[in-house]
Amino acid sequence: MNNTITDHASPVTESSTQPALAAKSARITRITYLVLLVLALAAPTLGLYPVFVMKLLCFALFACAFNLLLGFTGLLSFGHAAFFGSAAYITGWFVKSQNWTPELAILAGAIGAGLIGLVVGAVAIRRQGIYFAMITLAIAQMVYFVCLQAPFTGGEDGLQGVPRGKLFGILPLVSDTVMYYFVVAVFVLCFLFISRIVNSPFGQVLKMIRENEPRAISLGYQVDRYKLLAFVLSAALAGLAGSMKTLVMGFATLSDVHWSMSGEVILMTLLGGVGTFFGPVLGSAVVIGLQNMLADKVGSWVTVIIGVIFVVCVLAFRKGVVGELQAFRERRRNAALQAS
Repeated sequence: MNNTITDHASPVTESSTQPALAAKSARITRITYLVLLVLALAAPTLGLYPVFVMKLLCFALFACAFNLLLGFTGLLSFGHAAFFGSAAYITGWFVKSQNWTPELAILAGAIGAGLIGLVVGAVAIRRQGIYFAMITLAIAQMVYFVCLQAPFTGGEDGLQGVPRGKLFGILPLVSDTVMYYFVVAVFVLCFLFISRIVNSPFGQVLKMIRENEPRAISLGYQVDRYKLLAFVLSAALAGLAGSMKTLVMGFATLSDVHWSMSGEVILMTLLGGVGTFFGPVLGSAVVIGLQNMLADKVGSWVTVIIGVIFVVCVLAFRKGVVGELQAFRERRRNAALQAS
């Protein structure tokens, strides 16, 4: 009698274990994000330099925007610095020369980057693979040349002494504390926006295009339109990050639009984990943290050190740090299901 009861009960237990484990995993993820948000809000009181954390958040947003294109759409762009840098110049010029309020200048930078992304994407999505990447790099170099030669960009000196102004004409962003919480708010909203995009039906189509584009075409989806919209969204978010960076640091230079900036954001994304939500944030924290700590100690050798770390991480963690952690957690979940 006992054996009969056990045999009938085991399928029910096995079928109920998987949703329970998934719910537990989701709960752990939410708690982790909540703890990180609390730490971010408390960072100024913990002795962290606000300008450093703001710079980190700007590059984290840049990496998240790039990850939306590479990790969830499968498109590798070598020209994302064009959107980051052009928005930085647009925002800096409007704030410094036209006396615009910060929120309007940031909006102008993001829209400008989105429009450039629309042009670049309309040309680049006609090709795939390395040809797509080379087209984005070529157009990004054109944008770099424009930023070098245009009269309003300041040439090789860039835009220096960009004021932060007053947010909505009320809040003085000259205060590092006010500016810090403004940057945190923008980053959190953009992170939630990217999460919403990925988890929406639109995001599911993007994932299908990444995994099997011919199948998406056979199902009737207009793949080029989806890829173009994803490219424009990624460009606009990258531009928003560049605009924020200009206000935080007070300048926009040619390094913001140089091709090496595109290499840095690729490094951040791969280091943290492509196709993960938190991976680009962690990757940007590692790269910006190392640059900040080692710049005054080893000088230009910091690039070599970061390169070595990147090679080691790619060899040891092919999915990135966060990607490997997620894979490890998935293996443990499967083992628990088999054990039950």
